[in-house]
Amino acid sequence: MKKTPKKRSDFCYFLPIQTRWSDNDMYGHINNVTYYSYFDSAANALRIEKANFDIRYSAVIGLVVESACSFLQELSYPEIIDVGVRISKLGNSSIQYDLAIFKQLHDSASAQGHFVHVFVERTNRKSTAIPVEMRDALAEYLVPE
Repeated sequence: MKKTPKKRSDFCYFLPIQTRWSDNDMYGHINNVTYYSYFDSAANALRIEKANFDIRYSAVIGLVVESACSFLQELSYPEIIDVGVRISKLGNSSIQYDLAIFKQLHDSASAQGHFVHVFVERTNRKSTAIPVEMRDALAEYLVPE
């Protein structure tokens, strides 16, 4: 069953990304695993830019425990894409990001999916609450489905 493409207006944060030559596979389009790296970069950029998350030294880190992607339209090098991010669930110790990849000047997603981060203490990897400062900063990107 084909998914209905999400629209730019469904998202409240965007990360522009220049595709690279090495992103293409032998079939001449962006390899499927690369879409996940775009998702990961955009979700982390949101936390870094809007919640002042320090990826190197924070005592609390987010680990990906679930991800999914629906591929709707081919992408290839060279293109600049925009990865849209919104938060669909903001739990005590987890965040679900809804993400979509858009070609520049296109309103419909070329790919869409989600990522779930569970927050753990960096040293012992035990589940922990999302820090209040991060939760407060990211709450404005919460758009429940």
